[in-house]
Amino acid sequence: MALGPRLDLRQSQSLVMTPQLQQAIKLLALSNLEIEAFIGEALDANPLLEMGEGAPDAGLDSAFEGEPEALRRTTLETSPVDQLVSEGRAAEDRPLDIDASALDRDRDTGDGPRSDFTDSLGDFGGSGAGGEGPDIDERGGGGETLAEHLHAQIGAVTSEPALLFAARWLIDHIDEAGYLTTTLEDAREALGLSPAAMEQALGLVQSLDPTGVGARNLSECIALQAREADRYDPCMARLIDNLDLLARGEIARLKRLCQVDDEDFADMLRELRGYDPKPGLRFGSGPAEAVVPDILVEAVVGEDGAPGWDIALNPATLPRLVVNRRYYVEMRHACVAKDAKAWLGERLADANWLLKALDQRQKTILKVAAEIVKQQEGFFRLGVAHLKPLTLRTVAEAITMHESTVSRVTSNKYLHCARGTFELKYFFTSGVASADGDGAVSAEAVKAAIRQLIDAEDPKAVLSDDALVDLLNQRGFDLARRTVAKYREAIGLGSSVQRRRQKALAGVR
Repeated sequence: MALGPRLDLRQSQSLVMTPQLQQAIKLLALSNLEIEAFIGEALDANPLLEMGEGAPDAGLDSAFEGEPEALRRTTLETSPVDQLVSEGRAAEDRPLDIDASALDRDRDTGDGPRSDFTDSLGDFGGSGAGGEGPDIDERGGGGETLAEHLHAQIGAVTSEPALLFAARWLIDHIDEAGYLTTTLEDAREALGLSPAAMEQALGLVQSLDPTGVGARNLSECIALQAREADRYDPCMARLIDNLDLLARGEIARLKRLCQVDDEDFADMLRELRGYDPKPGLRFGSGPAEAVVPDILVEAVVGEDGAPGWDIALNPATLPRLVVNRRYYVEMRHACVAKDAKAWLGERLADANWLLKALDQRQKTILKVAAEIVKQQEGFFRLGVAHLKPLTLRTVAEAITMHESTVSRVTSNKYLHCARGTFELKYFFTSGVASADGDGAVSAEAVKAAIRQLIDAEDPKAVLSDDALVDLLNQRGFDLARRTVAKYREAIGLGSSVQRRRQKALAGVR
């Protein structure tokens, strides 16, 4: 058989990632703030698009005019969990024998404040660079930074050019916590000043507001605040010089060093807790931005009295885009050149596609959120102890979507319910095998159980990790010691030695 060239016609199908398809995939992963920025760019690029003045549904395409509310709202009917709750048998749905009534709902879901040793002591056990910062209401409400605040004051403290220059140089080497990040020796070599002049410049910086700024270590920061409060007596000085002993919980040794009794030591410790170990954190680049949820979940009761869920997209985050078709008609009549009409037609097609893509994004988010609520209904009804193991694949198979699509939908999206505001990723947790082999429970439920056991432990009989393993096994959790240690550290709880010291310090009032 001879070989030779020939022409063939073949028909085949293939998936092509068009620019429109790529853009639709990108829209799924965008947060509400990124969607706002995207829409702003679209408004600048397309003269036919404009913000709708009416309700969020004003921008829907005509294909969805018969179902405007379905694009942003759905309702889940009653489920087995609802039935158990209505019949007063909610305990039967518990994954294990965790006492849900004994759990702190806000704290166990990660929304509550910390209550460990660093809160009560003010993080005196560490250096000026680490630890937790102040609460939101303790931070500065404006946009003034710490450096700007200090530079605004230093001019009124001294007018001597050399000292003023040295003080400003030191201010520029203060970190956000308020600590000096360089040594006076390095500053003296850089500026060519005498050691006495640098000490004087540092004294000027440390006299500024907030008190404690410009300190070189934690002890110096606390000592500056104690002097300001006129509480820096010899006993307090010895206590401040031995903060490492305080962090280790060596109370008896500290009392001997300070030469005070129990009552005076407790008073000194209360005074110490009132000082700010990071005075610079009162200032920042601006106020913290609040999280705006994308999905709102509310428990409802149906007409037949059965409980259910109302799941809606947050109207505040929905795009209000419309196509100005009247403007399009006017412009088309005014266009004479073919190129202009073709360009106008492309803009109309782009605008229509964008509206459909945004509508499809809303439908997809709503569909995924509804399935998450269905899968994790025990959490919404009864709390974190009833959070079940869940994977992206489980949700994807239930709603007949690809796993990558669910991953994009749950990225940077937040859900608000009666228990607080949570990122959608929060509801996807790994599973821990139960001791009886009947199934798995969520790792978050295990963390809640560990926290409950540690909160209830006797200060004189602190539980070790081995003891926690035994107690958790009695509750049905089949866990190794290192797994318990990993979960304990993940929720910010120290080892048994650290907790014993913390409880000993907490007992000194």
